[in-house]
Amino acid sequence: MEIGPDLDWIPCTYENYVHISGPFYHGTAVALAPGTLLVPGFESNYQKGRVSRNVYFTALPMPAAGLAAELAVVLTGAEPPGHIYVVEPTGPFEDDPNVTNRRFAGNPTKSYRSIHPLRIVEELRDWPRSDPERIATMLANLERMRQQGLQDLIDD
Repeated sequence: MEIGPDLDWIPCTYENYVHISGPFYHGTAVALAPGTLLVPGFESNYQKGRVSRNVYFTALPMPAAGLAAELAVVLTGAEPPGHIYVVEPTGPFEDDPNVTNRRFAGNPTKSYRSIHPLRIVEELRDWPRSDPERIATMLANLERMRQQGLQDLIDD
């Protein structure tokens, strides 16, 4: 699935989020059990030494959650292939400003974040893995951004 401009986008904010429905997904390197709460306060996979104030998720299992899982594996040195979980927010959430209107118009990746926990419902076990070249390109782009001083995540 290719991602293009989101022409029907309505901003998702903590005050206006009920128009967004799941299912929702979270991609990570960590093996977790259903019922586990994903909470903010852990080191970001994308910026060493930075503790995340939010938990990130998407309404797209592929490519968004899958790429997140695969990048997390590479960036943390975890055992492949990573994990995609079906999750449910326990409170309000908003568009992820690291993606929304930053790389594409609107929020075509259907990426969100919350200061509230996400509850793992189940693991999505059968998902297509990305082409290794795509992962290598994304890692090269992350490194280029670091070298240019553009790696800062918007996580406030």
